[in-house]
Parts: sequence; C-alpha cells; structure tokens
Amino acid sequence: MTTVGVLALQGSFNEHMAALRRIGVKGVEIRKAEQLQAVDALIIPGGESTTMAKLAHCHNLFPALREFVSTGKPVWGTCAGLIFLANKAIGQKSGGQELIGGLDCIVNRNFFGSQLQSFETELSVPKLAEEEGGPNGFRGVFIRAPAILEVGPDVEILADCPVPLETKKNIMSVDNGQEEEMLVSCERVIVAVRQGNLLGTAFHPELTSDLRWHSFFLKMKKDSSDRSLQCVPTLGTDLEDSRGKRHFNLPIYE
Repeated sequence: MTTVGVLALQGSFNEHMAALRRIGVKGVEIRKAEQLQAVDALIIPGGESTTMAKLAHCHNLFPALREFVSTGKPVWGTCAGLIFLANKAIGQKSGGQELIGGLDCIVNRNFFGSQLQSFETELSVPKLAEEEGGPNGFRGVFIRAPAILEVGPDVEILADCPVPLETKKNIMSVDNGQEEEMLVSCERVIVAVRQGNLLGTAFHPELTSDLRWHSFFLKMKKDSSDRSLQCVPTLGTDLEDSRGKRHFNLPIYE
C-alpha cells in the first residue's frame, strides 16, 4: 500500500492529510527524520516558511529531507513547500532561511503581498486535465503566496497566473541583506512546475474539493523506477485508520 508522508511541523498539513484520506491513500505526519524511511512520497505543505525552516532546523530535518529528494521519490511542495524546494529564494526576511533545494527555479517568497492580498483565481491547467481528466481550469487559492520568477531548462511549467495590479510593485532581498523595491514588468508569473520527481505549486489545492493535483502527484514516476504510485478511489469522504479511529475531513472550498 502506498504511504505518503506529510511534513507536519506547521501549516496546512491537516488539509493534505484529509485530501489523501478522500482518495484512499495512507498519509503519515512527518516530524522526525527517521520517519521518512517508511514513506513512498512526501508533501511539504503551505504555512509560514521561516517558521517551518526554524522548526526543521531544530529537528535536524534538512539533511534527511535533501536525501529524500535525491532518492527520486516524488516530493510536492505547496506554497511554503515550493519555497523549500527551490534552489534559490528572494524576498526573504533578514538573514534568509535554509532551503532543501532540488527544483531548478528562483522563487519570490511573498510575491503576491501580505495576508490581506490573498486571492482566488481560475488557472488554466491543460496538462492536469490531460492526465487526470476534468476541466482545463482549476481554482487556485493563493494565501500570502510566492511566485516562480525563473526556471531552468529541465523544468516543465504547468500553470501561470496574471500579476494583479497591486502586485506590480514588490519587495525583494538583495545580496547585501538590504531590501529594495522591485518593479514587476511581466504580466504573468509561473505558479506550478514539475521537474522529474519534484512538483511545486504556489497555491493550495488541498483547500479545494478538486483532488486532481493530489492524484497527479501520486502518479508521478520515480526516475529510478517504472513504478508509479496509485491512489485507490473511495466512495466515502471519511475513513477509519487501523485502530478504528474515524477521521473527519476539514472544511474545503467548493
């Protein structure tokens, strides 16, 4: 049976766990490095990236997370998780934060602004529709969201997003540790990518009723194997674990 780990230090790990239950996949909350050895794939959820990085550092998780990425097992980062997976992040707080890396891209940490600038928009996702069926659109929930400014040649772009007018000016960190105003000249920015075993989304699919991103992730093949992770359809939305404890799904946006 496929087992998916969800990094459970802070953020929306409960929502990802609920989404996995809804498609009949066993999810395990990951808080210790040794727990990674027992999972087939890993989700790094959204949250406050600086706080998550500090907690990961305290638990000495970064070496184990980097090793997991290097094994070729599927890893998906949403929002803050995308920042973790990026090779480079700008717009960070003073002193920066530690990254896992592996995804050949540059991410702006709070590109779309503060919590007050959070928004929802319809995204065009033809690759997702091709692989998972359903409409070409997906409701993207952006909460204090990052954006991908640049990708390497091996990175596949899965979705982009118009830049809101209020985001035309943003703040970025420069190499000397100071902050300066960045003028955004582009009309659209990248918000979903895939590179090999790595998937990154700047938005929160776990906060919607559309489970296609989770299904897409579970079918990603490892570079080192032809085996793909399969999800098992279930009729109900609430499942019992091996001890008979019943889990109830959290509210989601319809």
